[in-house]
Amino acid sequence: MNSDNGTAASLPRPGLVKRLRLGHASRENQQRCEQHALRQLFWECTLRCDLHCLHCGSDCRTASDRHDMPLADFLAVLDDVRTAMNPGQVLVITTGGEPLVRQDICACGKAIRARGFHWGMVSNGLLLDEKKCDELLHAGLETIAISLDGFEDEHNWLRGNKRSFAMAARAIKVLVNKKITWDVITCVNQKNYGSLDAFKQYLINIGVRNWRVITIAPMGRAAQNDGLQLNREQFRSLMDYIVQVRKEGQIRVSYGCEGFLGDYEWKVRDYPFFCQAGVNVASVLADGSISGCLSIRSHYHQGNIYADRFTDVWDRRFELYRNRTWMQAGPCATCDMWTYCQGNGLHLRDDNGTLLLCHYRG
Repeated sequence: MNSDNGTAASLPRPGLVKRLRLGHASRENQQRCEQHALRQLFWECTLRCDLHCLHCGSDCRTASDRHDMPLADFLAVLDDVRTAMNPGQVLVITTGGEPLVRQDICACGKAIRARGFHWGMVSNGLLLDEKKCDELLHAGLETIAISLDGFEDEHNWLRGNKRSFAMAARAIKVLVNKKITWDVITCVNQKNYGSLDAFKQYLINIGVRNWRVITIAPMGRAAQNDGLQLNREQFRSLMDYIVQVRKEGQIRVSYGCEGFLGDYEWKVRDYPFFCQAGVNVASVLADGSISGCLSIRSHYHQGNIYADRFTDVWDRRFELYRNRTWMQAGPCATCDMWTYCQGNGLHLRDDNGTLLLCHYRG
């Protein structure tokens, strides 16, 4: 891939036919906002982590000042959700921190599944060996995502642990032979950008079939490290590369759900951009805060499970997530893509509502 450090203007503007498709999708998304059917519930079950990633949005550490949320406290949330929603339509995703550092993670999963919810996980893979994988599957785990950010030097640099690459690669090789839905997530940054094609071939060779590519936003620890973010020329080249790999068909690759991408919509993923935070996605944070997508680190919490019923908060307090006209300010006020974008992902707004990053304009 080209590693030119120049700059570029906006991503290509969608043509008339694509704008018509985007307009139709926008009308459907408005209905989704009105219905706000919960489909994914993230549980930040711990802030402890066995890595020290340069881009961590949660600032997780090996020893956290905050204790893990007791399982019983989260199960009370699920019991409340079951009174108002069909649990079979909700995927509960355990994350953190690193969820596998919890000694009771399998008990957590069993209790989630016993209540009729689906169960998924996001993991760095450090603790996922054959035995642990079998235990998780026996407990009812249905889907898992493993982070692998390039080859050994690149991955270990980003993750802050010299054993991280070897352990994540081991986890992937275990998953290849298991009956479970899984994918690999790669954070593309300045260090691994130039070796993506070779890394793609490595993933194919070890049996990876689903590859999710994301970029790093200026938030959390990454806000203090400009070297983690791609420049505009690199970002556009990455979009072109994803289009190319999707056409090749050797590995199913997609860009992450964040960011409106102009004419690249439907080309780099199977669906158009729509920020589902607070619409179909909610989170329970380690301190009990109720929020939208767990990627949102600004203070847009709507309540707390230790003071409020989750279902009351979900039904009555998520207006700023579902009506985003307040975001039509600054560069968004005059943008001709507003109808389709609606202000980009809410996780890219600071506490004052200011947009931190626009994927389309740069």
